[in-house]
Amino acid sequence: MKSNPVTGAFPFLSRLTVLAFGLLLLCLNARSEHVEFQGCYARWTTGELVIGNALIERKWTIKNGLLTSTSFLDRIGNFQWLRAPGRQPAPFPGGQPTDANARIIFRAVAGKVSPVSAPSLTVEMTVTNTAHPFACRFRIYPKSRGVEIAFDSDSMPTMRNAAVAEKNATGIETFANNKTKQWLKLSDSLVLAPQHLSFTQVELQDQTDHRSQLVFEKTWLPVQDDIQVAGNVFYLEDVLTGRGLVYLKLAPLPESRPVKSDWDVEYSAMDRRLSFAGDAYCSVVLAYSGGRAGRSAALQTYQRELRAYDPQRDGMFLSNTWGDRSQDSRINENFLNKEIAAGAKLGVDVIQVDDGWQRGRSANSAFGKGAWGGFYAMDTNFWQVNPERFPHGLKPLVASAHKHGMKFGLWFAPDSQGGLTNWLRDADRLLALHRNQHIDYFKIDGVMMDSWQAETNLNHFYDRVLRATDGQVVFDADVTAGHRTGYFGAVNVGPIFVENRYTDYENYWPHSTLRNLWQLAQYVDPLRLRMEFLNNARNVEKYGGDPLAPACYTPDTLFATVMFSNPLGWFEDSNLPADYVKRVSKLVAIWKKEREAIFTGTIIPIGSAPDGVSWTGFVSVSENRRSARVLLFRELNKDATWKTRLPLLLSDDQLRVTFLAGNGSANINGGQLTTSITKPLGYLFLRVERKSE
Repeated sequence: MKSNPVTGAFPFLSRLTVLAFGLLLLCLNARSEHVEFQGCYARWTTGELVIGNALIERKWTIKNGLLTSTSFLDRIGNFQWLRAPGRQPAPFPGGQPTDANARIIFRAVAGKVSPVSAPSLTVEMTVTNTAHPFACRFRIYPKSRGVEIAFDSDSMPTMRNAAVAEKNATGIETFANNKTKQWLKLSDSLVLAPQHLSFTQVELQDQTDHRSQLVFEKTWLPVQDDIQVAGNVFYLEDVLTGRGLVYLKLAPLPESRPVKSDWDVEYSAMDRRLSFAGDAYCSVVLAYSGGRAGRSAALQTYQRELRAYDPQRDGMFLSNTWGDRSQDSRINENFLNKEIAAGAKLGVDVIQVDDGWQRGRSANSAFGKGAWGGFYAMDTNFWQVNPERFPHGLKPLVASAHKHGMKFGLWFAPDSQGGLTNWLRDADRLLALHRNQHIDYFKIDGVMMDSWQAETNLNHFYDRVLRATDGQVVFDADVTAGHRTGYFGAVNVGPIFVENRYTDYENYWPHSTLRNLWQLAQYVDPLRLRMEFLNNARNVEKYGGDPLAPACYTPDTLFATVMFSNPLGWFEDSNLPADYVKRVSKLVAIWKKEREAIFTGTIIPIGSAPDGVSWTGFVSVSENRRSARVLLFRELNKDATWKTRLPLLLSDDQLRVTFLAGNGSANINGGQLTTSITKPLGYLFLRVERKSE
């Protein structure tokens, strides 16, 4: 593959080996260099490093082998975030500072980090001739409003061993004694210019088998406070302007990380000093404007640089047999043929077979308990196709699915024995299934990530399959139980399988799933979420006439609750009532015509957080801000009409509304959308665009 040419110090290196990260240049700190790639640039001298693109620019001074942040320029509005250099050099892996003998080597590389990412420019920095040699990298994407910072893996053993040693640290500088100054390990350190800043910690939850509320926010308006908090997402926002900085840590959730930090972000309000812990994980600080909508836009754009949207692969409507609680009792060739025929009528994109296709028996089998983790120890052929259930193998079924315009998927659980030491065997098994059986989608379950080695091996597993298939294989990474990579630990692999909900247990409530999607969508790109809807004709009696029971919603409304994510039909397609299929398939056909516009736009939650009685929904605004797709829900309330202004849309009097689906009406005037939904628990799906288009 090729990438765009690179201009700069070495014009003869214009052709890149994209996935292998072709070398652009190599220089020592004694030289001045400049490199450009697809709108991104980097330059350095003996005293300064500069990295930027059309949206942001960051600068660091260089002294004694250390970097200190001096500028964070948001080019949208030409706003400078820093008023002074950082209090401590960063990135730095902790310990004593380096000295004048330190030597820095810079290297710039460009291309795709993985088969599914957008191209990027990376600057690798190695510091040698010092008591604490280390290496780190800075990466910038063309559309990103921040620079990734990560320590090289070779720097990590020392950092992991030091993880607990700094538990009592209370500031940026600590002193082991009066003579020797010690620095904390930090990835970044910023001294901010705006005076009136609010600070928000976003706490995300997974393990949804025993949790329902997945997003919590805690906000300070700090003046005297010294705040130390852990998590993956934090933001500081100027209350006067709506400008902000949002921090994202590409790591599992704190409780699931094998590499622990006592805190991820420290904010000292008195001098408006912001510090980020340096550890095993990559992080990025993104600039934004426009308050909540602008923050979500910056986060989504960045996540889609890590996993670029492919309309032939992503945002698919997938059905999975497990949701009707037959477990593996019905899984066989005859049943799957029925599923394929029924799925085609419904409009499914991917037919996925859960537990039961394989020869080995899992702990969740309906036929008695089996393995959960040590699969090969139980049966070396555990992950071969079950010959009794599928005497002709999977190929005829996959061919039938393809004939109906659908792809095929399977459930799979990596062998967690010994810190996932069998990752290569697992990866090669999936590659064989992809190459020989044409399986493209895998739900990854049963992961037990109990060590740094296990996390590393899991990432090796994902990476091998993605690279060997050029990103064609899609993983649904289950986060319903256990310690797993979570929302931000493996961003590039595919959707996050968020929930297991069942009418059998009376724990599927449509408004609750909608609430989780609405709240997560502010931080996790909805294109990265797999959210379920169920067969509401099952187990009606278990809900005892509750007004928010699944049976109170029309089937198409249930699909609508998840159609701004990756919809999951959590049911047996062949077990759906005829009216259910008729109503859902009609909306699915409309959605398929609009979904590329939905998933190439910025998806912003609007209205109130779903709680069963609110007006709520989503808007997806096109990249040029000239059109939008709008999805609204009137929950169980008496207000038949609702008004809103659509965020991010460049509104004027030349907008028109097109009704797409639902039960109601809408008009737009002067940028204000007025809507009506006839009955409670209904929805409205709209297209908004300029009249001239």
